[in-house]
Amino acid sequence: MESTYLIITGIIVILAISDLIVGVSNDAVNFLNSAVGSKVISFKNIMILASFGVALGALSSSGMMEIARKGIFNPQFFFFDEIMIIFLSVMITDILILDTFNYWGIPTSTTVSIVFELLGAAVIMSLIKIISSDSITDINIFINTEKASQIILGIILSVFVAFSIGAFIQWISRLILSFNFEKKSLYLNSVIGSLSFSSIINFILIKGVKGSPYSMETYDVLGGLSINNFIDNNNIQFWIISLFFWYIFSVILIKFLRIDIYKIIIGIGTFSLALAFAGNDLVNFIGVPIAALESYNGWVTSGISANEFSMNILAEKVQPKPIYLFVSGLIMVVTIWYSSKAKNVVKTSLDLSNQNMVDERFNSNIIGVTLVNIGRGLNNIFIKLAPKSLLVQIEKSFNTDNVMQFASGPDRPSFDKLRASLNLVIAAILISIGTSYKLPLSTTYVTFMVVMGTSLADRAWGKESAVYRVSGVVNVIGGWFFTAFSAFSLCGFIVFLIYIGGTIAIVATIIAAAAFIYRNHIIFKKKGNIRI
Repeated sequence: MESTYLIITGIIVILAISDLIVGVSNDAVNFLNSAVGSKVISFKNIMILASFGVALGALSSSGMMEIARKGIFNPQFFFFDEIMIIFLSVMITDILILDTFNYWGIPTSTTVSIVFELLGAAVIMSLIKIISSDSITDINIFINTEKASQIILGIILSVFVAFSIGAFIQWISRLILSFNFEKKSLYLNSVIGSLSFSSIINFILIKGVKGSPYSMETYDVLGGLSINNFIDNNNIQFWIISLFFWYIFSVILIKFLRIDIYKIIIGIGTFSLALAFAGNDLVNFIGVPIAALESYNGWVTSGISANEFSMNILAEKVQPKPIYLFVSGLIMVVTIWYSSKAKNVVKTSLDLSNQNMVDERFNSNIIGVTLVNIGRGLNNIFIKLAPKSLLVQIEKSFNTDNVMQFASGPDRPSFDKLRASLNLVIAAILISIGTSYKLPLSTTYVTFMVVMGTSLADRAWGKESAVYRVSGVVNVIGGWFFTAFSAFSLCGFIVFLIYIGGTIAIVATIIAAAAFIYRNHIIFKKKGNIRI
């Protein structure tokens, strides 16, 4: 029996490596989109910046491993044999779902997939336990419904908030700076630089430093405070000093060093979002395997049978070993360099946000057509009510006729440096705010919806393309709901199969999953290389 569970644990660890690869392929859009779309940094340098961010983020992972252990279910009410079925089912399901979305080229949330997989597996296992015991037991005993509900609500709200704020800030910025923003006053551009650098640095502190394993330790140089406490106690002072410092720094860069400040913003922003992704989302890939390893180690030394060993150990706080983080970071870095499916997902986001005419990859649908008609109606009302002088200024600011960067050519950017910078900065601000208030959200949903919001505000969705672009966004959002539903249903079904079929069901499920992924790989490979 011990050897059987050792093999299952080994399978979970092997599946974790595959999960890292397919997960990073999907989430790479979070931090590559803006830099790749603006084309102000070479693809090689973008990948170098992203690699450093991913590596540092993995090594300073935010310790959010608890979600796989006790964030969705209450482990003390499950036995070892049951928890291993849950973990194995989650890993199989996660690879299947993420690889499918990579094949489709649609960005989805690794956070949503892992949450609903854990929820589906735990619910079905709980129902099995309740039915087997012939007693009336409240399922809420097994499921952490409060935390699960909080996560789901936070994710849903983040979609609408990110889109709205992205559209509003982009519209105001474009109204003030226009598409010829580089010809504006250097002091005005320095204000943008100050706000951008301050936001990104604050973001790095919250997502990187505050989430590191050493952030709770006290230091004499900080007056006996921990890093977390020091940042929290001096947050306002930090913002004031930071805004002033980065304003002077921006003036020096633009006026004296003749350096493109937007290029620097995009570079640092790419690094910071890559860092945040690895630090925040690493739990989605290795949280379950680490929990499985700890469960096995706890059970094998207990001398208690697998169906009687309670999983109280999972209720304790865990700090993953540095070697796990190092290996995970290495796999993630290699993946973003060589994954064609990552480019496929990035291309979808670029096509939907492109300032130019492109071959639309989505067909129109009734929801997209309806939303476009509503938007046009509201725009007509605004035109009738707004002062003529304001309308003239708006048209002047949003005029792209004399903007050279949007000239025809295969290497033209998808959008300009201003929008790319704001994409990164707005996403960084929203994610850092959510983190500081401990609000659960999906980094994929936030970054994608910010990009879509800024695209709408920038008139990237023109008269000919609006229906197709909006329909495409509707399809992506629909895919997100499908992620949740399929993750819950498929993982619950696999739990039931393994519980009923035992070893035979495990072998059959793994073979079927491998065959499905191989089929996707062959079909995707026939499509040829993807150019972004």
